[in-house]
Amino acid sequence: MKIPNCDQSFVPDQKITDYLLSDTHEIGKGKAKFFKKFGFDVADVGTFKDALIRHSVDRDIESEQATGYGAKYILTCEIQTPDERNPCIVTVWIIETGTETPKLITAYPN
Repeated sequence: MKIPNCDQSFVPDQKITDYLLSDTHEIGKGKAKFFKKFGFDVADVGTFKDALIRHSVDRDIESEQATGYGAKYILTCEIQTPDERNPCIVTVWIIETGTETPKLITAYPN
């Protein structure tokens, strides 16, 4: 089963620049090292954003959890990367209460 409204999935630019590809973010810097070795780069946020959104559209829900903020969805498996090695990752999305748009919470190596 797919995330509801996955065709509307949203990834804020700051989630990529200030977290997932940040060499200085306390938690994000390890993720940045991982994603950069597959060709993602902060100079081209659009490529990473498109790959994350494609992950939300292509992958089935691994697990779903109701939270105080809304419905959280976890997806796993390959992400399309610039170098085409396509590692298996985990993405976590939320559809906040009162909204219909899936929003990326985080992504990390599986």
